[in-house]
Amino acid sequence: MSDSLSGKLTVLDGEMSKAAFRSVKADSPFNLTLTQAKDIGEVMGCDFFLLVRTGTLRRSSFAKDEYYESFATVFFVNARSGRLVNWELKTFEADSIIESERLLFTSTQIFADEIVGRIKAFIKTAANISNSIEEVSTAESAASKDFRSPMPYKRIKPEYTRAAYLYDIRATVDVTVDIDQEGKIAAVEIARWAGFDLDESVIEAVRKMNWRPAYRNGKALPMRVLLRYNFIKIEKE
Repeated sequence: MSDSLSGKLTVLDGEMSKAAFRSVKADSPFNLTLTQAKDIGEVMGCDFFLLVRTGTLRRSSFAKDEYYESFATVFFVNARSGRLVNWELKTFEADSIIESERLLFTSTQIFADEIVGRIKAFIKTAANISNSIEEVSTAESAASKDFRSPMPYKRIKPEYTRAAYLYDIRATVDVTVDIDQEGKIAAVEIARWAGFDLDESVIEAVRKMNWRPAYRNGKALPMRVLLRYNFIKIEKE
């Protein structure tokens, strides 16, 4: 993949990239917080970076007793904001490992061209959006006096997605939720991303919740809260 991207993007030395990720002490490069992603971009001196993972898995289905799937996952990260802009998954199936990997390798140039096209489109249309809203105070702070945090009337559990299940993804997704003074959701933003449709699953679940707004001294006020969801594959019996 790096050979296909060279000439279109700057491909960093492997040791430099490893050093950047070691510096933030992230458990997984594919499950970063916004702060970790921004710190990595600062160490590497870039505005955007890609994370690429490839592999081959043995599969079985009702149609086939056994086959092989080679895959490539690419995460496109905005290093300025730390956000996951896009993630792509390409898969290739064959009766043998050699053939599935051959299909993957011969497609890397087309895949690389698609990625570069998406990067250029994002850079062209990207705009920085900022807003200001109070966050939940710590229990020890003065702002916590006579304060009630926003609370969902009923919590909804996000779905562990099919894409995550197929690739045995274990990840944590953090999301910030802006709740207005009427208890309505004003904004939702992923603060730690995982890809594999898990981020979208979290956003969907959060937006279905009804909230009691935050209160201070008996007065409702807008508030930003941080929610965390842990995902792990559980085999179905």
